[in-house]
Amino acid sequence: MKTIVVGIMPQEKIRERVLAIARGDYKPKATDPKIWFTSMRSLAEVLSDDNRALLKVIQDAKPQSISSLADITGRKPSNLSRTLKTMSNYGFVEMRRESKHVRPIAKATDFRIVA
Repeated sequence: MKTIVVGIMPQEKIRERVLAIARGDYKPKATDPKIWFTSMRSLAEVLSDDNRALLKVIQDAKPQSISSLADITGRKPSNLSRTLKTMSNYGFVEMRRESKHVRPIAKATDFRIVA
């Protein structure tokens, strides 16, 4: 499993960086973060100890649905679904639709934070 590089930078600086890339003034390096947070607090909310443990459970148990993950973790499916959606929005989890259910897939369990 690969390590995801996460960056922390004020929203204004993120916007300036994106515009510089769009203008062609800056070419991102392969080692640059692909996922950005505006504060350490927002990063800590998404990658809390519980959520990182959840990623590890997903990686190890390879649940076939959110319901089976709820059974494994003892969490309510609705709460789990919200958490997984947030993590999916950041690219930490892939939610793969398979016939009648959605299977969560952990994209990473290791992170490198650049501030």
